[in-house]
Amino acid sequence: MNRRARTAALTAATAMALSAALAAPATAAGPVAAPGGHDATKRAVRAAVADGVPGVTVTARQGHGTWAATAGVGNLETDKPRSARDHYRIASITKTFVATVVLQLEAEGELSLDDTVEEWLPGAVRGNGHDGRRITIRQLLNHTSGIFDYLRDSGFQEKYMTADGFMKHRFDQTEPEDLLAIAMRNEPYSKPGEKFTYSNTNYILAARVIEKATGSDDYGDEIDRRIIEPLRLTSTSVPTTRVTLPRPSSRAYSKLAEPDTGPTYDVTELNPRLAYGSGQMVSSSADLTRFYSALLGGGLLPPEQLKKMRTTVESSRETSRYGLGLVDRKLGCGVHVLGHDGGISGSNSDAVTTENGRHSLAVNFNGDWSGSTDAIIEAEFCGE
Repeated sequence: MNRRARTAALTAATAMALSAALAAPATAAGPVAAPGGHDATKRAVRAAVADGVPGVTVTARQGHGTWAATAGVGNLETDKPRSARDHYRIASITKTFVATVVLQLEAEGELSLDDTVEEWLPGAVRGNGHDGRRITIRQLLNHTSGIFDYLRDSGFQEKYMTADGFMKHRFDQTEPEDLLAIAMRNEPYSKPGEKFTYSNTNYILAARVIEKATGSDDYGDEIDRRIIEPLRLTSTSVPTTRVTLPRPSSRAYSKLAEPDTGPTYDVTELNPRLAYGSGQMVSSSADLTRFYSALLGGGLLPPEQLKKMRTTVESSRETSRYGLGLVDRKLGCGVHVLGHDGGISGSNSDAVTTENGRHSLAVNFNGDWSGSTDAIIEAEFCGE
């Protein structure tokens, strides 16, 4: 079968799977109760606010129903409450979207996970022991490349993560090559394939691979075409340099300090291109539950690629393992949930679903210094 025919066949198969995954009725105008109740989740949400988070918004999708709740405030000056429809920056949850597109391209025969980074991005990974000739796309997606995380560079942290630096540079215009250059100034963490070390640089590179493989000017165009539009994720976007959030949205707050003490800063406006493919996207809790339900329900990837996405390596967390842009987390009650978390200045998010995609949860805090999304996930899926 030639490439064009193979792509057409995959598109048709994906469309059929997507229709099945989304066969449930559209969400009602107001949240409806899903079976089993969510009392434990409500308590965990309130506890997060009591612990210091300004506000929380959470949505659960289960069966044919959705349930949503909020607590706390979305604006510390006006005491305006949070909304279940809030848009927010999803940070590293972006990685699951990026990995999904890469796996779709593999299914279409456009690339192989065993291709080296050098084959697609000649010369991009060189310097201080980094060598893209020895690193595969798979190793980018599961964080076993050993490539240094540009967010850990001391100069980057001083410029963008301190109070003075953030306020001066939050609207800076950067390009992916700028971020890669920062990473290459540092030594790699390990040899390729040797061990898991989380690195945002991996997904800067994965996004660039998408652009090279598709001829798109921006990887976000492929996420729009392949995921956002088919799933009708009306609150989800890959903003380029837009510094504000779509409405409705809450303000986002940070301490911009280690430890997390001192003044609270409004950090809502920032240039998301500083994160690029590692964490650039905006979404809502309802959209994220829809995305993960469709993904794990087989609506976005053929079985072979979904199996690869779910093939995990040991991670830095005792209770979780990392696949290809997907975290497999074992909860206290033994239930496995799959998804991703994401943190960026002023926003802390988590989105997970059960192994069959039938029960999903997404939660966001509009403060990045306290509270536990883990406790809310445990409450929803374990009732504790």
